[in-house]
Amino acid sequence: MLTGCYTSMCREGGVCYTYGCPRNVNFITGHLPSTSEGISLKSESWSPTLDPEVLKSLPERERKRQEIIYDILTREEQYVGDLDTIEATFIQPLVTANPPVVPSDQLERFIDDVFGNILDLRECNKRLLEALYVRQREQAPIIHRIGDIFLDAAAEFILAYPDYIGHYPIAEKRMKDELETNHEFRLFLEQCARQSARSGESIRLDLKHLLNRPIEHLNKYPVFLEAVLNETEKDNPDADFLEEASTAFKNLQSVARLRTFQTAMGKGTGKWEWHDSLSPDIRATFTKQEATRQAIISELIKGEMAYVKDLENIETIYIRPLCEADPPIIPPNKLDQFIKDVFHNYRELYEHHARLVEKFHEIQSEQHPKIRSVIAAVMDTARNFRDAYMEYLPHYPMAAYRIDEEVANNTEFKAFVEACTRHPDAHHLDMKNFINMPIPRLLRYELLFKTIMEETTEEGHEDLETITHVIDVIKALGKDTEPGVVSAKQKVELCKYNANLVFKHGKDIDLDLLNENRSLIYSGKLLRQPDSGLGWNGWSELFILLFDNYLVMTKVKELDGVTKYIVTRRPIPLDLLTLASFNDSPTQRRAGLLRGFRCERYGEAPTPNTPGASPDAANDSQLMYPLTLHYNGRMGGPYILYAYSQQARLEWKSKLEEALVLRRVVQDSNKVFEVETLSADKFLMSASTGSQQQSWNQEVYTGKVACSVPFTSTDGRALVAIGCAEGVWIGSRHDPKSVRRVLHLKLVTQVAILEEFGIFLVLADKSLFAYHIEALVPTSISLHTPPASQVPQKLNQSKDVHFFRVGSLHNRTLVIYMKKKGSDSIFRVLEPVGEKISQGVRAPIDLFSRLRVRSAKSDWFRIYRDFFLPFETFDLIFLKARVAVLSTKGFEIMDLNNFDSVTIPPRENPLPQLARRCESGRPKGMFRSAEDEFLLCYDEFGVYVDKRGDPSRSAGIIEWEGTAERVALHAPYILLFDSRFIEIRHIKTGRLAQIISGNDLRCIWDGRGIGTNVAATPIDGHYSEVEQEAQVHAVMLNPEGSLGNRKAVAQTVFELIPTVPLYLPGSLSAPTSAEYMPHPLTPPPQSPELRT
Repeated sequence: MLTGCYTSMCREGGVCYTYGCPRNVNFITGHLPSTSEGISLKSESWSPTLDPEVLKSLPERERKRQEIIYDILTREEQYVGDLDTIEATFIQPLVTANPPVVPSDQLERFIDDVFGNILDLRECNKRLLEALYVRQREQAPIIHRIGDIFLDAAAEFILAYPDYIGHYPIAEKRMKDELETNHEFRLFLEQCARQSARSGESIRLDLKHLLNRPIEHLNKYPVFLEAVLNETEKDNPDADFLEEASTAFKNLQSVARLRTFQTAMGKGTGKWEWHDSLSPDIRATFTKQEATRQAIISELIKGEMAYVKDLENIETIYIRPLCEADPPIIPPNKLDQFIKDVFHNYRELYEHHARLVEKFHEIQSEQHPKIRSVIAAVMDTARNFRDAYMEYLPHYPMAAYRIDEEVANNTEFKAFVEACTRHPDAHHLDMKNFINMPIPRLLRYELLFKTIMEETTEEGHEDLETITHVIDVIKALGKDTEPGVVSAKQKVELCKYNANLVFKHGKDIDLDLLNENRSLIYSGKLLRQPDSGLGWNGWSELFILLFDNYLVMTKVKELDGVTKYIVTRRPIPLDLLTLASFNDSPTQRRAGLLRGFRCERYGEAPTPNTPGASPDAANDSQLMYPLTLHYNGRMGGPYILYAYSQQARLEWKSKLEEALVLRRVVQDSNKVFEVETLSADKFLMSASTGSQQQSWNQEVYTGKVACSVPFTSTDGRALVAIGCAEGVWIGSRHDPKSVRRVLHLKLVTQVAILEEFGIFLVLADKSLFAYHIEALVPTSISLHTPPASQVPQKLNQSKDVHFFRVGSLHNRTLVIYMKKKGSDSIFRVLEPVGEKISQGVRAPIDLFSRLRVRSAKSDWFRIYRDFFLPFETFDLIFLKARVAVLSTKGFEIMDLNNFDSVTIPPRENPLPQLARRCESGRPKGMFRSAEDEFLLCYDEFGVYVDKRGDPSRSAGIIEWEGTAERVALHAPYILLFDSRFIEIRHIKTGRLAQIISGNDLRCIWDGRGIGTNVAATPIDGHYSEVEQEAQVHAVMLNPEGSLGNRKAVAQTVFELIPTVPLYLPGSLSAPTSAEYMPHPLTPPPQSPELRT
């Protein structure tokens, strides 16, 4: 039986047409005589060179033997000459060509790919030829032995020929690709062929044929050696060497086939079954069961190679083309994240399985054709790749979603994916099939291992025990990844909702659905009665989404094959959701219209057995089960929804209760601010606000708390001043019992501190007073110095001050107060005079100094500027270089040097709907959210604008959950005070972070009033870290009521302390400053820039 060649067309029992194949008709007829033992002689024979007498004395078999040996020697000379030709005609000219035939940067790789180690083969065959020459000289004219020479050559050839033959399919493909794409290379080969024809050579120089010569020549060795053996006497010592050499070359061919199989990685012409790699005589030595076992092991190895090749193709088919695409298929700023989202840690899988393939190849090289076991290598790999799969498998649902999302939104990417399926190595599979391959591969292992174990009959074989352990390891891996896969599917579901929730124009709300910790608790259908309450036809079916942070009411609608969820009502934060009633009696409604509605939606038809088909009107009805929810926000109120059954209503109740409990637990663990009480029972109001309080009650009742400010005394004590309707109290910030009244003033509405000057400012009953702090809070230092003057200075003339603000502008500390005159707002800007204040500290006092007030012409302050605005104003904010006045016109940005002003938002706003909202809204605050961006806060909404006052974000406005009576900033959060709750949002995103509920909530200190404006408005918009000191004070009615006094209502004064986040090392590391570092926005070239 002739050994086949290495092409896929060469099959046992058939004829091959590959040049040089032993099964080729021309080869057989040209090299073998009519008898199977002989070999055809060349025209130039050995016999004419021999003495006729000697020739005549030789037996016929010996003459034939010497002829064959001579023919072998001649062919070996021709073969070495062909290898020399390859170097001289092709390799050297390609290297020295100028201009280059193959681009210089690709030439070295091209020569390595196409020619491989062919020059090493030449050296091996030169040594063989030299050995034959030596033997010829030693034994001429009759060569007695050549078997030993070829046996030694086979031992040397096994180091070089398998590598070349295994690499040959790659060389073929590389040369084919170069011929198709490189015109210069095609021309080069044609010139080589024409040159050989002109030189009179009988054979055209065909590079493809020459590259195949080593394979042809190796195939001929067993044929020639067996031909020599057949003509050799059995008692000739060379017979044993010839037989061993023939076997060695057959083994070399088997090794070469194995190397071709391994190099091809299961692709192309090397894709053979186990039996294809063996000669028939070797196959015959295997039992049927062992042959089946070896075939399955080969299938395992072949599948592993194909899997590794497919993982490698992810890089060549998808990642590299995406990265090199010009123009880009995916925007460059999104490409890295897309590759990470889709392909994740596939490279780790590739590296694990590539090492496993290397181990398989080592085992094959050592044990082929009968492999005892590969399970130990698999076990070692399975233990090592566990972590990589634990990360990859749960990520697959998100990867598949990202592909679908990009295909739906990016036509260039869609075309790219379709084109990639036509790649020769893609097997007509798309991108999702490639990233899914690790999943079926793991499942395939168990089947293959069980089959190997079934076919392993040797008692005590190590596979019988080891395979069970491997299967357990892989099963455990699959089981351990299930929770992650389920979680990932939920994340994908959230992503789909995030993409397909449709809000009304300008009503978008950031539900934070892409948050890593977000989850969907429940979803389902409920009915909602029409607002009019009349008629069944107007009832609508809602699809309710209960997330762990919001309840969202939607209507499902199909648009272009995609399910969209149209948001019908403002989403309800769970912090503001109350479960009102789930026990109301069911409502009986006509079911005919309901069934028609449901059948129309779901394509169902009523059947005669259904109530809808009955002619009896009494049966034509259905009970609906109401459930009442209450939304405590500004746009909320009661919501009555209807379930189709009592069971459905109870299920909704259970899920809503679960969601609310979960929300409370999560919020308690992740709250942004903690409430720290400053005083819980000191500040009392009369329970009957309209009744007259008796004088003896003045020490009991403090009246309504209106304001506060923290400060530090000269001896370092942390104090807080609290202003009420009945005066000002001061005490230690962390000792509520230390609070004492220091000023008996009525209707105190504002307090502030100028610590640099030691001045305490109080606005009481529309009069602005200035006090020395040490006169109010004596310190240990003042005990050794003359007492400070307790006589305040009044800074205005009549009771006409509505508000005042202190801050810093151009390195000046300023006090600005506003008084009204008709519809005009008149502002006076005062600057403290340090020398006068210092003189006044030690002024003599008498018994009635506390009761006297200095004249309105204060010598502690001088008038710096006066200006007025012809409209109503509410507040004033110090910016970096200007001031912002909040008014009925919006935000008036004013330069106090020349009184130039700019109103934002501009009155000629290109968005009329936004302009109308801003005109009707009441400004509450203005905060820098980025270097070139501000957040304008109104009582009901907020809007981001650039430095020119134009809207800077496409999302439009941010609707507050409540009505903001006051707005404060504790970077990077803004706090909006509704009387029922504090709404805390991130200033950069506007995203809701926390709700703090209470009764009659009010902000009494917003971070200002301490002589600086940094806390209120960071000058560069960069929030690298959260300031841990409190910057906001508030008050609310004590939840415990009157605390034993039924006639009094206690007020709890508290400060908001930011929580200190605890971060774990590694993947849960603390956020960098990048979280709070806004990207600078380039404003459009319009309107003069607003410098602040």
